[in-house]
Amino acid sequence: MKLKKILMTCLALAAASSVFAAPVTIKVGDNWGNTHPMAAALDTVFKPQIEKGTNGAIKVDIYHSGTLGNEADLWNGVRNGTIEVAVIGSNMNQEYPTMLITDWPFLYRDLNHAKKVWTGPIADELSADFHKKFPAVHLLSWGPNSARTFTSNKKLTSVADFKGQKFRMPSNPIHVGIAKNLGASAQVIPLGDLFSALETGVVDGQDNGMVTVISEAFYEVQKYLYETNHIIATLEVIVSAPFFDKLSPEHQKVVREAAKATAVTAWDNYLASVDKDRQFLKSKGVTVTSVTDADRQKIIEMLKPLTDKLYADHAWAKPLTDKIRAVQ
Repeated sequence: MKLKKILMTCLALAAASSVFAAPVTIKVGDNWGNTHPMAAALDTVFKPQIEKGTNGAIKVDIYHSGTLGNEADLWNGVRNGTIEVAVIGSNMNQEYPTMLITDWPFLYRDLNHAKKVWTGPIADELSADFHKKFPAVHLLSWGPNSARTFTSNKKLTSVADFKGQKFRMPSNPIHVGIAKNLGASAQVIPLGDLFSALETGVVDGQDNGMVTVISEAFYEVQKYLYETNHIIATLEVIVSAPFFDKLSPEHQKVVREAAKATAVTAWDNYLASVDKDRQFLKSKGVTVTSVTDADRQKIIEMLKPLTDKLYADHAWAKPLTDKIRAVQ
């Protein structure tokens, strides 16, 4: 009888300790200001959906604007488990060239087409392949970075204006190749150092979406924006596999669904923001020029050496780009 009481007491204490156990904490890092659609969706969708869906068993702490490091730091942090979740671009493309697809020039009919691709079966297939390449990471969803545009302190209102200008480009052979094919020069500079580089004239301009031009306040140090929409780039929600795999199946499902809902919300909010962003930039004195059909075709022709080389170098490229273009 005494032994039975002791066992019951132990069970009661164990139950009590489980009720009052500290929640598991997910640290989430990104490199964007909190007005960027992906960053905002982390705050309004990812965090509350996980905390509510797990009844507080999982707590989400979000760190914007590079607080936990640049994209390379976030990528390495998730891989080695020091950061649970991050939102990054395609900086792993040298190890996994298939990620170059997220920066492929002039791949989509429009933004809605891009959303369908990256919230549909193609995204799921590539996420599974990504995990095979990087077993320490799960790729949970694909949200919008933005439709990339060019900005400059020098006149930039037509394709002819690229010649001789210096642009900051991401450390990516596609971006660097675009600048060079357009007659400009490319310099790789981390996003966190870009405002200063533009302000001091280290480079004349850069390429990012209007949403990033606004969230990073580049409009304060740039005079022209050329709305080429040459790349519709993505941002990926990734999670450390050793952390994720220890969660219960129910909690894994909550996290996966929250990540997918975050991406969908970010795409919807980004689509709704484009016209507003354009008007905001104009109100700040930036000369915004939409690319003409003729200039767009000229740019595509000028980039043909780049795209031809990409097709020649990567056997996956033609089938995958064809598959993406076929999405309705």
